[in-house]
Amino acid sequence: MNEALQQVINRSDTWQGPFSNHRLCSNSDRHGQGDILHSGYSTLDAQLHSGGWPRGSGIEVLSDGCGLGSMGLFLPAMEKLSAEGRWQVFIAPPFTPYAPLLKARGIDTEQVLLVHPKSREDLLWATEQALRSTTSSAVFSWLGAHNYSYTELRKLQLAASASDSLSVLFRPLDAARNHAPASLRLQMREYRRVHILKQRGGNQGLDVDLPPAEDVPEHPQLWEVPVWQESPQAQSAFSFA
Repeated sequence: MNEALQQVINRSDTWQGPFSNHRLCSNSDRHGQGDILHSGYSTLDAQLHSGGWPRGSGIEVLSDGCGLGSMGLFLPAMEKLSAEGRWQVFIAPPFTPYAPLLKARGIDTEQVLLVHPKSREDLLWATEQALRSTTSSAVFSWLGAHNYSYTELRKLQLAASASDSLSVLFRPLDAARNHAPASLRLQMREYRRVHILKQRGGNQGLDVDLPPAEDVPEHPQLWEVPVWQESPQAQSAFSFA
């Protein structure tokens, strides 16, 4: 296992799934199959230059609030990535992921790694190390309202480009005013509508509606979760109150 990611895992503020002895093998025969992950929404895939989520390339999602509703975009990809048997890393999530929803969507919560950095510098470091590790199939990082230089973001983009992980950075809407090196930048400004702000080699400046008909029948969608409130029980049980 990558030494730097092992340092992240060994931290006292990192949650490693229900079983502390659970470990994932980076040499799985399912590791690294294909460079594109279909988003699960045909209307979105049709407008994305790569035909889905690019792996080994940074994605930024800009939204108001804390961006939790935007996670609904990635549930289908997370389900597919579960088959690889590698970590899906959540760095500085504003709330604890809703375990029953993840399980209902076929996402193995034993593969979820929660990292709670104590500072802006720790957040950048943990994100870069998770991206550089071969044991991560997905890295979701909430960068918050901090100001970041282009150089700092470029460092994360280079780390994403050197990996085969799904790399997603969540930032506030006002970050759209500044240039960023991510190859794909999306905005979530309306319910179930994605605005493609930037994409390398493809159309940009257009809106894409996500049809409810393509949701998994009788399964909850992340953007349908009510107001998220944590409790001591939620923190220990990996769920929401």
